[in-house]
Amino acid sequence: MLKKILLGLVAVLVVLAGVIATRPAEFTVQRSATIQAAPEFAFAQVNDFHNWGAWSPWDKLDPDMKRTFDGASGPGAIYSWTGNDQVGEGRMTIEDSKASEFVRIKLEFIKPFPATSTTTFTFTPASEGTQVTWKMEGHNDFMGKAFSMFMNMDKMVGGDFEKGLASMKTAAELDSKKRAEAKALAEKAAAEAAAAAQAAAPATDAPPAQGTAAAPVP
Repeated sequence: MLKKILLGLVAVLVVLAGVIATRPAEFTVQRSATIQAAPEFAFAQVNDFHNWGAWSPWDKLDPDMKRTFDGASGPGAIYSWTGNDQVGEGRMTIEDSKASEFVRIKLEFIKPFPATSTTTFTFTPASEGTQVTWKMEGHNDFMGKAFSMFMNMDKMVGGDFEKGLASMKTAAELDSKKRAEAKALAEKAAAEAAAAAQAAAPATDAPPAQGTAAAPVP
């Protein structure tokens, strides 16, 4: 009897392994949002890892998460983290970027399980400001395929993308507003300074006083 049960269990595992093997190997998750600001403001939020704390959907999952930064911004910059079970351990490296157009990042998970994928942000001018598209592409190994049978990765990761884009929208629009206000104040100060300088300047072309006759020419 026990032998039959074991044989049945083996048969089920073989069938399950066959089903898992037929699952798609490649995956793509993508979300977009419109930000009411010029592309440069959304680009700055992504191209510098130091700015991710303001909008990343995972940054606040672990208040004690340890972060390290290598490089300032742009290609070659690296952001590494180590945290609790919700954030795990991993590293992001900016592989390429073009100002106000796109950023491509190599995303490496170390814990709870190793995985590598490519994340791309594109910034497209729109009538309302900028359309930001966040896309992640990768390859599922056997364990990744098994995981995808029980968890909807597009729904799970896509939901985080939506939260992150909403927070990025707030941060970029606030940055744009502050920049516009600072520019307006600077222009106002410059105009007031120019007007004051003009008012203080001595009159050099004043006409002669009335009733004074011009000297005769000999």
